[in-house]
Amino acid sequence: MRLLVVEDDRLLNHTLCYNLSAAGYTVDAAMTKGAAAAFCEAQDYDLVILDVNLPDGSGFDLCGQIKEQSPDTAVIFLTANDMEKDMLEGFELGADDYVTKPFPISVFHKKVSALLARIRKQTGGDCYSDGTLFIHFLELTATLAGEPVIFTPLEYRLLRVLVRNPQIVLTRQVLLEKLWDAEENFVDEHALTVAISRIRGKIEKDGLQYIKTVYGMGYMWVGGLKR
Repeated sequence: MRLLVVEDDRLLNHTLCYNLSAAGYTVDAAMTKGAAAAFCEAQDYDLVILDVNLPDGSGFDLCGQIKEQSPDTAVIFLTANDMEKDMLEGFELGADDYVTKPFPISVFHKKVSALLARIRKQTGGDCYSDGTLFIHFLELTATLAGEPVIFTPLEYRLLRVLVRNPQIVLTRQVLLEKLWDAEENFVDEHALTVAISRIRGKIEKDGLQYIKTVYGMGYMWVGGLKR
């Protein structure tokens, strides 16, 4: 999933981006309202982490613009303000959560994980999108950076298993069992290896990594990490 961090404190911005990237999310960073608006015009985000007080404007105003342009984008406000009226204004603009600085990174990460898990559940798992790769599992269509990508039925089944279990090591045996259960067609070790290799060849472009090999164990979906 693709996230945008909008925070003018350089250290906090870097810390958030580092931790979210390490968790497997695709993360962009902006330090001003203008830079963030440009990012949001260029692409959609699953979640925007937004500071209320930016050097060139209000995060509340930017939230309104984001929600008007992309209503499904989730927003978590970061702010030093803990006044009730500020929180109410944020929620009235459609914010999903409101975090007062300073905060433990571990707690913040849990909030982000829970929110994104809820978003995935609401979509029913029929689609995957991280801002670069888009897969519609019902229609069996996919694009990478806007360009069509062709997957075989087996590759779609394998992708669906992987994206439904992000950051979890799936052993080869587990993958084989899940693929077999999906269509009741036997899939052997060789077919799995070939399918993994072909998927990587189709989507791991420009230094992106989607599938991590955990040697001696299996594979893990890491969702478009920069190598």
